[in-house]
Amino acid sequence: MHTLHQVPDKTSKAPEGGHQDSGSNNGFSVVAHALAKLGIKHMYGVVGIPVTELASAAQAVGIRFIGFRNEQAAGYAAAACGYLTGVPGVLLTVSGPGAVHGIAGLSHAGINCWPMIMLSGSSEQNELGKGAFQELDQVQAVQQFCKYAGQAASAKDIVPTITAAVKAAVSGRPGASYIDIPSNILFGPAHQGSAEETTSSLQIPALGPNRLLRERPHADRAAVEQAAHLLAKAQRPLIVVGKGAAQAHADSLICQLVDKVQIPVLSTSMGRGVVPDGHPLSVIAARSLALAKADVVLVLGARLNWQLHFGEPPKWSSSVKFILADIAPGQRDVQKAALSLTGDAGAIAWQLAQALPSTQGFAADHYKAWCHQLADKVASAKAKLEKSLGGDAFPLDYSTSLRVIRDALAAVSPAPVVVSEGANTMDNARLILEPAVEGRLRLDAGTWGTMGVGLGYAIAAATCTDRLVVAVEGDSAFGFSGMEVETMSRQDQIP
Repeated sequence: MHTLHQVPDKTSKAPEGGHQDSGSNNGFSVVAHALAKLGIKHMYGVVGIPVTELASAAQAVGIRFIGFRNEQAAGYAAAACGYLTGVPGVLLTVSGPGAVHGIAGLSHAGINCWPMIMLSGSSEQNELGKGAFQELDQVQAVQQFCKYAGQAASAKDIVPTITAAVKAAVSGRPGASYIDIPSNILFGPAHQGSAEETTSSLQIPALGPNRLLRERPHADRAAVEQAAHLLAKAQRPLIVVGKGAAQAHADSLICQLVDKVQIPVLSTSMGRGVVPDGHPLSVIAARSLALAKADVVLVLGARLNWQLHFGEPPKWSSSVKFILADIAPGQRDVQKAALSLTGDAGAIAWQLAQALPSTQGFAADHYKAWCHQLADKVASAKAKLEKSLGGDAFPLDYSTSLRVIRDALAAVSPAPVVVSEGANTMDNARLILEPAVEGRLRLDAGTWGTMGVGLGYAIAAATCTDRLVVAVEGDSAFGFSGMEVETMSRQDQIP
């Protein structure tokens, strides 16, 4: 059990004119028991009216709560927790402005398709419309940023609302959910006597990697055969691995496919490590050439958005054919792709490995030259980079600073989680801080390009993984959430 650490800015109170149930008979305890029964392990937030007791109730049932200085950073932590573990991290906020601050993390999780739940207290129901304390229609305010937004308008609604939120966050394409609970419901009595009785029918679902082992949706077999035919005929094939593949824990299945068919692999910034950077077919250092010349591209767990230049010229060839493998492909991507495979990235990689012939140790004859061209470009780019890192600049520049950090990280075992943010810091870190040897070891601003995520990410990674965590922060990015260093200092068992 971890001690509740909080900044005691506000004092919680029972609703005016009402009564507060104690122990296991109130809404706080029902919420905590429901979250625990549904597999939630981590909660991050800022306590105050009306949710302070909820943080304590969560700890009492084994959920770890970490009190932050600001809801934005806590939200980024909850989002990163969901990405790293597959189990939604929970952001706990007070009502009104606390909920508004929390939208930063909620929207970040939604855009990145990471499972997360934001849980906010709200004004007493009998005071709505009268200018209640921190009054806001919070459900309406968050709806555009999440897959599910619901309010527990009565004690009996608490369990079904929480259940629906968890289900939405992890089903199909993962994302964000929102739960709103009025303060009089939190302080009021449980629906069926006690929290244990109210949540007795709930069973822990399969979440995280365990869920993926049981429920990897496969693509249509005929579509897989078509994809295999396209790849087999390609002269310059390419596999793109995105953070969706990392989130799916598809590392071994994708590596098996790559090793069998010997097709070059280009990882996105947060897809790195699924296929280790040091793999002989990794062509991150030849990105521009790979994009410009590839004729058939298998995209595993990534979207054709700005990070992949929308799949359009001039970065891509005008004649390139995309095979999109996605758990829930978007309409625009489906229209852009020559073929769309709907399913889990790992399952589809396995299906294609079965459908494609083995190249017995090296690329098929008709794309050997392509592999050699990319390998030569990779070698040239790496040699150029190492030459640029050879000197010691003073005052320190990005190259010298990040080279020192890279060399220190290389000595750490097991490999650490590395967080990088800040426009120049992040871009240079992507280039210099290599290799990523496993998936989910590189975290950055993500699809939305969000600044201020770094320390929240770092705290989440330290609390829900067993790795050393290193946050490499630009000075501007650090300024968004620098006070969370104090949050780190209050916690035990954070490496």
